[in-house]
Amino acid sequence: MHATRKLQLCLFACLSLLPLIASAQESAVDTFIENSVAPWTNRFVGIIFYSVPIGDTAFPLIVGWLAVAATIFTVYYRGIQFRAFGHALALVRGKYSDPNDAGEVSHFQALTTALSGTVGLGNIAGVAVAVSLGGPGATFWMILVGLLGMSSKFVECTLAVKYRRENPDGSISGGPMYTLSRGLAEKGYGGLGRFLAIAFSIFCVFGSLGGGNMFQANQASEQIISVLGGEGIWLADNRWLIGVIFAITVGSVIIGGIRSIARVTEKVVPIMAAIYVTTALIIIGVNLDQVPVAFGLIFEGAFTGEGVTGGIIGVMIQGFKRATFSNEAGIGSAAIAHSAVRTKEPTTEGLVSLLEPFIDTVLICTMTALVIVITGLYVNPDGLNGVALTSAAFESAFPWFRYVLALAVIMFAFSTMISWSYYGSKAWTYLFGESQVSDMLFKLIFCIFVVIGASMSLGPVIDFSDASIFAMSLANIIGCYMLMSVVRKEVDSYFARVKSGEIRRFED
Repeated sequence: MHATRKLQLCLFACLSLLPLIASAQESAVDTFIENSVAPWTNRFVGIIFYSVPIGDTAFPLIVGWLAVAATIFTVYYRGIQFRAFGHALALVRGKYSDPNDAGEVSHFQALTTALSGTVGLGNIAGVAVAVSLGGPGATFWMILVGLLGMSSKFVECTLAVKYRRENPDGSISGGPMYTLSRGLAEKGYGGLGRFLAIAFSIFCVFGSLGGGNMFQANQASEQIISVLGGEGIWLADNRWLIGVIFAITVGSVIIGGIRSIARVTEKVVPIMAAIYVTTALIIIGVNLDQVPVAFGLIFEGAFTGEGVTGGIIGVMIQGFKRATFSNEAGIGSAAIAHSAVRTKEPTTEGLVSLLEPFIDTVLICTMTALVIVITGLYVNPDGLNGVALTSAAFESAFPWFRYVLALAVIMFAFSTMISWSYYGSKAWTYLFGESQVSDMLFKLIFCIFVVIGASMSLGPVIDFSDASIFAMSLANIIGCYMLMSVVRKEVDSYFARVKSGEIRRFED
């Protein structure tokens, strides 16, 4: 409680300094942050997205790394994401849940917590980036990657539960860092496992501060400014103020840990998804006659790439990048949230987790893309970026929808940030020790980066976000490959016991 109180006092101290900081020259804070951070992020991005020439475009090797892994897992586990989809839904509904099992949250809470980290501005701003750069055809590749990525999510989350650690106070520590250190030690590769676990944790901290924080704050501030009057207003030159407000709001939730986060996300995620999906469906419904045309453009663009820089490979790359950034399959982040679930069967949470890419990419990202294509904004004549393009597409149907979208953007950003703060804190405490002081220190750093993200321009933010999140997959996928047979045994054993009646539905 002492450390918690200290963090609260630090956050309120930051708030009390706002009048003094606001008296400084307009945009001075924003400019300082931009000039200080951007050069470092550019070097990092160049390393992670090392590309090789294919045809007329450059192909980032990290994108192929994830796509190949998702394909291999789909084949090896015999399309687990399709044949066990119904059972996964039953698990989310609590049909096989025992409240006495070890863990901190229910299957539904674990799913919504993980979804709050994936269903975010990647679905709104990220899809707009993919469609504007890759054309309508990028949507097809996003859907394909979403379907294949369901198997990657299944593998990493099954392993996260199997190798999680239960702490003396009843809390759970889990995720790829524990999978790598514990799982590979069982295979006789303890040294490699520890090295990969440390590498993953470092990248996870960067991912938490970047894609799970800075990108969200950046795009949320963009939408707020747009709704309030655009770039001409005073707030547009002082975006850090929005960041401070977000930081204090986020800080008030994340201090309570996973239980506090889960209580918020199980309410916020269904509401925000309903608002956004309903809005998209209304626009699609009003333009129902354009839906066949839109799908025609999507399929045609996926295999021809005409008029798009880089041709078909360029379209594929944009679809792959944005889908992976959105659903994080193979990244390992969501496995940290799923590891806290109440269950004694690792397979159950692996099955629950495969629903994430389906909801996130196959459903929500597709709806966003359809709205952009149907309204004709995919040609992007005004050169809009990220959330601004999606907002323009929504507004072209109903001008007042910008306010609905603004609310959705704020809720998406908020829920994503609180979930990624948990991912980052678990990686941080793995590196620096499971102490309350260490945990609270990271949460304070996280809140500071909310302000940094809100202040920077989109280019450096989205580049750093992509690179830091994709970097996590380097260690995570290696662990998943080396432990594929472990997951296979868990799956076969689980379904054999379900079939025999040993594992039964609790309603029976």
